[in-house]
Amino acid sequence: MKKAIIIFLAISFSLSAYSQQFQVGSSAANLGIGLGTALGGLGKARPAISIALDYGMWDIGGPGVISLGGYVGNTGYKYTDLGYTAKWNYTTIGVRGAYHYNGFKAPQLDAYAGMMLGYNIVKYSSDNQDNSFVNNYASGLGFSGFLGGRWFFSQQFGAFAELGYGVSVLNAGITYKF
Repeated sequence: MKKAIIIFLAISFSLSAYSQQFQVGSSAANLGIGLGTALGGLGKARPAISIALDYGMWDIGGPGVISLGGYVGNTGYKYTDLGYTAKWNYTTIGVRGAYHYNGFKAPQLDAYAGMMLGYNIVKYSSDNQDNSFVNNYASGLGFSGFLGGRWFFSQQFGAFAELGYGVSVLNAGITYKF
């Protein structure tokens, strides 16, 4: 998996400058499924699901646009052992900004990197009578970075992949540009 990401990035960055993929006024929505997480939890995890939206706000000169947008993601874990069950549920809501590099010769490619300020909502429950662990799982603010790319198969539809912190470390899925 690591090798595939490195190859994708190497090919992307080796292309020469030419087109404008993501512009001021452009909007794109991602719907993804995530793999891996930096969030705690034991046992069986359910797949992380996320929705992200980017809107092109500023042309900063040169081959790039700054976007602002939002993010919502959710994942959870369930652990069962000898009649004891514990559940963790994580929901992350965030505001994100990204720089979309438009200097590649591939008009289908939207390569971007950005940062997100998010609030992680944690819910923990168990059927254990001793609830001393409940206070160890606290909700709170978090700051993260991400690196991603979209490849459009048509003017509006494509696929995306992002590497960074949200409810998952690697997120991939479909994207819609409007």
